Amino acid sequence: MNPSLKRLWLLTAILVFIGGSVLRVIPFAAFKGIGFDETLYRVYVTETVRTGLAGYPDIVDQYIEHQKTLTGSILPPLRFLYIGVSSLWAWISGHQPLAALYQVASFFSILTLAVSFGFTYRLAGRGAALAVMAMMACAPTQIHMSQHALVDGFFTFWALLTVWMLWENLQKPNHRGWLAAYIASLTLLVMTKENSAFVFVAILALLVTNRWLNFGTVTRALVGGTFLGPALGVCALITLAGGLESFLTVYILSVSKNFTLQYAILTGDGPWHRYLVDLLLVSPIVLLLAIGTVFQLRREQKAEWFSTIFIAASYLIMCNLKYGMNLRYANMWDAPLRLLAFTQVGSIAARVPRLPARWREIAVIAAVVGICAYDLHQYWVLGIRFPRFYEMVTEILLRAQNILK
Repeated sequence: MNPSLKRLWLLTAILVFIGGSVLRVIPFAAFKGIGFDETLYRVYVTETVRTGLAGYPDIVDQYIEHQKTLTGSILPPLRFLYIGVSSLWAWISGHQPLAALYQVASFFSILTLAVSFGFTYRLAGRGAALAVMAMMACAPTQIHMSQHALVDGFFTFWALLTVWMLWENLQKPNHRGWLAAYIASLTLLVMTKENSAFVFVAILALLVTNRWLNFGTVTRALVGGTFLGPALGVCALITLAGGLESFLTVYILSVSKNFTLQYAILTGDGPWHRYLVDLLLVSPIVLLLAIGTVFQLRREQKAEWFSTIFIAASYLIMCNLKYGMNLRYANMWDAPLRLLAFTQVGSIAARVPRLPARWREIAVIAAVVGICAYDLHQYWVLGIRFPRFYEMVTEILLRAQNILK
């Protein structure tokens, strides 16, 4: 790339990042209420600011006693990292707990843009990095997570960072810096949400399939770090819970009572292709292009295989959770899906006969801009025009688009 094109690429990347950040900072969402989960996060942050970390076992004990009296499950305080970071920000800034939770969710959604750019740059190069960041900037699911005090966008940042660190360790085996970053990201991921188990399964799938697809070099240190990181995260949560018994009780109560939670029964079930239906309702162009790439994968397309296996392995677990499906949990697929979609756009442009290279590049850019514009329109339909858009469940998505009246 010549210097002038490189400067143009860098300037465009900066402008896209700024634009995506603005979309996450301005409160666009028509839904102005406070969700049930947000109320609980606010309680946990309020108590953490009041008592500090020394009082966290008491918060966990209070949750256990309260959860025992309920027929359904409520979110546990051991989703600590989001609560802890929000508590720290509330203490530093003096903002109210709910405001701090909103701000942390928004800030980490912005950081996800940066991680998506960096990860894709290392995985697939400059053009893909810019395109994926642009599509992530306009992704309805990503914007939605930045507008509410929920953990899932925060979790997406740590999930993508962890998978990026895995890729770097495969490329540079036994590099102390990358290995330390990988272990740290795994530790913090486990401390964020129990959904870290899905990412862990996907990581194991990537390590196993590396034998045939040759993403890089799997070392003993990498395998050891893959288990050490989660172990450290679990140890930290056990300490915060005040002991192993409290830690196990929290998760046993949370999981068992989710099967009797009326809202989960009504909205969290469905066939294995439920996530495909929901993604088709939110970002149909991205999903269809990504599926097109999957059906045309060649062995040498390492970036695309890496993305596909990450999605497929985690999907296999997530679609089999009874009363446990919600498009919020699929936020971590947004970046790899958009990389696959971009690959398909380039593949289609390459098939146009006798199209000069310059015009092919213009066609790809125009297609990416069109996808971004359509996704922004989708967010307007879902999040701005429809005031009930809070939970990303199938019924709400259908009603927002007038499929159900």
